[in-house]
Amino acid sequence: MNPPPSDAEDRRAVAPVICYPVETLPAPDMALLDRARGTLTKTGEVVVPPRDAATFTVPAGHFFRISSVEGSQVGDLNLWNANDLSERFYSGKTRALHGTHITRGQRMWSSFSAMRAMATITHDSLEWYGMDEFGGSVHDVIGTRCDPYTHNLLSGGQYHYCCHSNLTRALADHLGVPLAEAEPHVHDVLNVFMCTGFTRDTGQYFMKASPVRVGDSLEFFAEIDLLGALSACPGGDCSTVHSSDQAQCYPLLVETFAPDAAVMGDWQGPPLNGYDRSHGV
Repeated sequence: MNPPPSDAEDRRAVAPVICYPVETLPAPDMALLDRARGTLTKTGEVVVPPRDAATFTVPAGHFFRISSVEGSQVGDLNLWNANDLSERFYSGKTRALHGTHITRGQRMWSSFSAMRAMATITHDSLEWYGMDEFGGSVHDVIGTRCDPYTHNLLSGGQYHYCCHSNLTRALADHLGVPLAEAEPHVHDVLNVFMCTGFTRDTGQYFMKASPVRVGDSLEFFAEIDLLGALSACPGGDCSTVHSSDQAQCYPLLVETFAPDAAVMGDWQGPPLNGYDRSHGV
């Protein structure tokens, strides 16, 4: 190990610079969305069983809401452009733009080359939680999703009811395709209701008991036509284990809503990203 330089402390003391200042980021019209929320008519619902996943669709300009209905439970959310599965939620860029956890007024952004807003959070009943003394917060875009490959690597065995597999089965059923065809479309998630952070000493990803309780919800406005898949994580409230058949797990409810068209007026969804894709050639 090389010895530290003589100015090591000065180097550590250099102030950080935000990589992506968001002052010029296209901002949602929250006043419009708040007015629209007062006119919502329910159009459908899907109950996601414990340790399983389900799909749902939301037209552009409509809303969807994920709610805790029986007990403390976290969920893993995937979103795609309903008309083009190659455009999907980009958790890494959402994290780079908004931070490790997202809440009301922030957006889920899509993958290259479309890279645009997919959904805007319009209500978060857990917004009060903020950041705790451990550096934990809710609704993270830092965890990937529990999966059978990491489980096998760390523990051996074959566990099939982790979120990755749940999402794969649900998407395959929705598309009517084999699991092997659906699996590549499953991607890093928004961990709905999950309370997570990084340890200050080792920088490791941690989880702790979710503060979510029956009646809590996270609500979104669909900026484009969406296909969603939500897994009710086999970790339950993630207070003790990440994936198991022992954790107490509960269903999650996904409801969809239509606003009054008169309130939405001439609202239009976001265009595809304006980069010309010439890449300097």
